[in-house]
Amino acid sequence: MIETDIIIIGAGPVGLFTVFEAGLLKLRCHLIDSLPQPGGQCSEIYPKKPIYDIPGFPEILAGDLVDNLMKQAAPFKPGFTLGEAATEIEKLEDGSFVVTTIKGTQHRAPIVMIAGGLGVFEPRKPPIENIASFEDKGVEYIIRDPKFYQDKACVIAGGGDSALDWSIYLVENKIASTVSLVHRSASFRGHLDSVQKVIDLAEAGKIELITEAEVTGLLGTDRLESVVITHQNQGELTKKADHFIPLFGLKPSLGPIANWGLTIEKGAIVVDTLDYSTNIPGIYAIGDVNTYENKLKLILCGFHEGTLAVQSAFSRIHPEKKNVLKYTTVNGVQGF
Repeated sequence: MIETDIIIIGAGPVGLFTVFEAGLLKLRCHLIDSLPQPGGQCSEIYPKKPIYDIPGFPEILAGDLVDNLMKQAAPFKPGFTLGEAATEIEKLEDGSFVVTTIKGTQHRAPIVMIAGGLGVFEPRKPPIENIASFEDKGVEYIIRDPKFYQDKACVIAGGGDSALDWSIYLVENKIASTVSLVHRSASFRGHLDSVQKVIDLAEAGKIELITEAEVTGLLGTDRLESVVITHQNQGELTKKADHFIPLFGLKPSLGPIANWGLTIEKGAIVVDTLDYSTNIPGIYAIGDVNTYENKLKLILCGFHEGTLAVQSAFSRIHPEKKNVLKYTTVNGVQGF
């Protein structure tokens, strides 16, 4: 049994910053995440994409933001249970909680903070009969490390920002040997400047842009060797491909958290904006996982929510103590 002051479910940016805020109040935290590394979507989905709305950083890569948050939390020695989704929660007679993961790891604390972002993500997969047999053998649904595609022939499918941005990135940084972007429509859903940049690169012969078409077949023996593309007017064509990357987005869901007795509204946890507490005393929800009137799903809003939730948690854990706000500019940061 892992015991701590606050169990944080979700090790994304909001969960990591909450460790810092809790540490200032001498509260220990242990984070649980289904992903194998901290950082949430910022590490798993778009580590190389810039973020522009973090105060004090006109521009910062998502992966660098996670690195900085880890350094900020380090003095407070957080614990991590990674690669294990939280599946069960039990409230004990003394008011504390036991959170159990899918692998049976148990954690106990008087406070639980759910910082699970949009929840558990599943990629939206194209309806290709044998696609599962090529997963991790040339088919990837998320680009984690662009260098993985160095000097490889890549076929990207999709019409949103991810498909456009990664096509541009792999070309402009001279990573992939060839990039083909396949989209079933002649129009795109992404930002207009990204659409125009792809068109410009296509006209320059640097991206092969195939619209009004879909990837309908995958060919290869031990791993992917080529894809079959079906065009609305031209019929089928076969294209050499070391990698097929369908970027159709992810399907979020609360997963097991939806069965914990919390008040749920449109797939999010309802909270009181006084302290971001839920209908179960001792459980808080912060970041994109919660909902309330005028909710904005921004990282900086999650930082604010986590800060107030920690202040409330301190009062629950230490009802006999008065918490006097101390500014870090005066007191500095004193770790454990």
